[in-house]
Amino acid sequence: MAANLTSVVMQLLTPEIIAKIASFLGLDRGATQKAAAGVIPALLAGLSDLVATPAGTSQLSKLLSQQQAGSFTDLLRKGDPQGLAQAGSGMLSGLLGGRTMDTMAQAVGKFAGTGDSGGKSLLSALTPIVLGALGQHQRAAGLDANGLASLLRSQKDQIVGAIPSGLADHLGAAGLIDKAEAGARSGMAAASAAGSRIASASDRAGAGAMSGQWPYWLVALALLAGLAWWAIGRPGQQVAEQTTPTRPATTQTAIIQPKPETVGTASPSLTVDGVNLASQFKSSLDTLKSTLSGITDVAGAQAALPKINDLTAQLNDMKTRSAKLSPEARSEFAKLIVAATPAIEQICDTVLALPGVGSIAKPAIDDLRSKMDALARA
Repeated sequence: MAANLTSVVMQLLTPEIIAKIASFLGLDRGATQKAAAGVIPALLAGLSDLVATPAGTSQLSKLLSQQQAGSFTDLLRKGDPQGLAQAGSGMLSGLLGGRTMDTMAQAVGKFAGTGDSGGKSLLSALTPIVLGALGQHQRAAGLDANGLASLLRSQKDQIVGAIPSGLADHLGAAGLIDKAEAGARSGMAAASAAGSRIASASDRAGAGAMSGQWPYWLVALALLAGLAWWAIGRPGQQVAEQTTPTRPATTQTAIIQPKPETVGTASPSLTVDGVNLASQFKSSLDTLKSTLSGITDVAGAQAALPKINDLTAQLNDMKTRSAKLSPEARSEFAKLIVAATPAIEQICDTVLALPGVGSIAKPAIDDLRSKMDALARA
């Protein structure tokens, strides 16, 4: 299976690298980590557009071939962030063009709250790291120029889907990404993958008698989940946009910024013992996203474990209550879970990819995923 390019680059942003970039830009580490989580996929999205043409593919390949492995991160470790930023500015301008770079810098500046100059500094500092990671991966995977270009193009929707909503809004408004189209395609693909994983888990649990029906069920689930994902997007997005003409900018989280829930839209048919399971799940989902998004290092992972375990217990309680629903209501509730699964999977994967965090958070996250799977089959 091809490596996730966003994760490949993010793994290079160790606490040491983040601290040096933050010091150079005059930002705190938390703000820099949050900004990087948006800038990295935004840059990769720009490169995936670049390699849509043979000329762009050749241009990127030539630049990567001129770089030495680890040279960019070495500049930071040697205390030369200014040299890194100067190199990055020239590279990005040469690849995407000065106008596109300036437009992207404006979007990043609004997202990070640093203004246009701060946005350009963030782009300049992170561009060499992105290119260095791509070059390193290209060599490790034995890819030629066309192979790397094909990998970038194939992951474009996935890359765009990893851009935090606040930055995606700015980039979409500037015409740098097609957020709506890419979001719909990546949502369908992620929902289909989630459905396959849920089906496999259920099959392992012993549902052999249903095995002959899985292919048709999975097709239907993937289509329904994709449509549901597109309909609700990030929780509460559609209703918020319909009822609020303008929204003030908010501070972005390290991975994904949860949006306000609209509990009033919860279906009455999902109410058990006076508790609306849809509203309860959305509330737990908000808390879960916020908790996972706050994990940036080992200490953060250890501090988040009690909250993750508590949320897992809440999911287990919802599973018990859902048994009292009608078959139709259980099906409706399961669709809600499946639709939310891709976003949770993305956050979990990002957390587990952080240096030193995986061994600490994995048991709790695996238990959480298991409860999500069980709830999706409620």
